[in-house]
Amino acid sequence: MQRERFPWKRDYQFVEPGITADGVRIYPFDRGFPIDVAFVRASGPKHVRLNRHEFFEVMYVYGGRTELQVRDRYFPLRAGDLVVMGPHIYHRVLHKPNVEAKLVSLNFHPEVIRSGDAGGEEESYLSTFLCQDTHFQHVISGRKTLSREVFRLILKVHEELPARTPLNRLAVKTYLKVLLLLLLKHFADYLGTRQAIDRKRKDVQRLRPLFQVIDERYGQHIEVRDAARLCGLSPSHFMRFFKQTMGQPFRAYLSAFRIAKAQSMLASDYASIAEISQQVGFCSQSYFGEMFRALAGMTPRTYRQRFRAQARLS
Repeated sequence: MQRERFPWKRDYQFVEPGITADGVRIYPFDRGFPIDVAFVRASGPKHVRLNRHEFFEVMYVYGGRTELQVRDRYFPLRAGDLVVMGPHIYHRVLHKPNVEAKLVSLNFHPEVIRSGDAGGEEESYLSTFLCQDTHFQHVISGRKTLSREVFRLILKVHEELPARTPLNRLAVKTYLKVLLLLLLKHFADYLGTRQAIDRKRKDVQRLRPLFQVIDERYGQHIEVRDAARLCGLSPSHFMRFFKQTMGQPFRAYLSAFRIAKAQSMLASDYASIAEISQQVGFCSQSYFGEMFRALAGMTPRTYRQRFRAQARLS
C-alpha cells in the first residue's frame, strides 16, 4: 500500500467526540466484527482529554514525535515506536501545536479472536493487555525489529478490512494472533497480575457516580466535599484516590472536561464566548480564557475563528 493512500484523520475530530463524561472512549466499530485500523495525525491546538477504553490498542508512530501520558507517567514517542495499551487505563497522546505526529492504531475487542469462552485457550493471546500493572512499559522502541514486524501485520489487517467474507475474517484473525503472539513473547517477563488490573477497574467503578454528576451538572459548581461524598470517601482521601486512579487531580480533570465542552460549543454554537463560559461552569470569563489558552493553546475567539475558517475550506 502506498503512503499517500493512507486515510489520515485529525486526532481531535476523531477521538474527542467519542469520549464520555467518565473519560470512556467509544469507538465506532463494526458491531459484527469489532476491529479497525485508524490513521491519525496528532497536531494543532485542539485538546484531547485523558481517556480509557474497553477495547485493546496497538499504536505505531509512523512519523514525527509526540508524547504519551499514561495516568501520571509520560513516555516520549519517536517514529518507529510502538505503544501497547490495555483496557481501562487512562491515557492520551500529547503534542505541541506546531509539531505533527502520524499514528497508525490497531483497535479491537477481544471477542474477535475468542471462541465464545472468555477463559478459553485464546485468552493467552490477550495476556499482554489484561495484565498491565502500574509499572508496565507501554512503549517498545522503534530500534527493535519487533516494532516493524508488528506494523507490517497491522497493515495486513487493514488490507483485509472491512472483512465482508469468511476468508477476510480468517485472514484478520490469523494476522492478529501472530501479532499478539509476538507481543506476548516480548512482554513475558514483565506482565503484572490480573488481580492488579481488576483492582484498578474497581477503583474506576467507585468514581462512576461522580462521573454521572459531572456529565449532568458540569455547568454548576461542584465542591470537592460533594464529590467525595458521592464516592463514599473523605475529601482528603478522595483527592488522593482520584489522582491515583485518573492520573490527574480532580480540579484539573473537571476543568479539562469543561473546556472540551466549550470547544464543542464554540465550533457548533453561535452563543457569545461570555455565555459559553457561564454554561460550562466558569464564573469568570477571564479565568475561562486563561484555562482555555492553557489547554487548547489559543484564545476561545481564535479557536472559533480558526474552526470556522477550516469549515469553509472543507
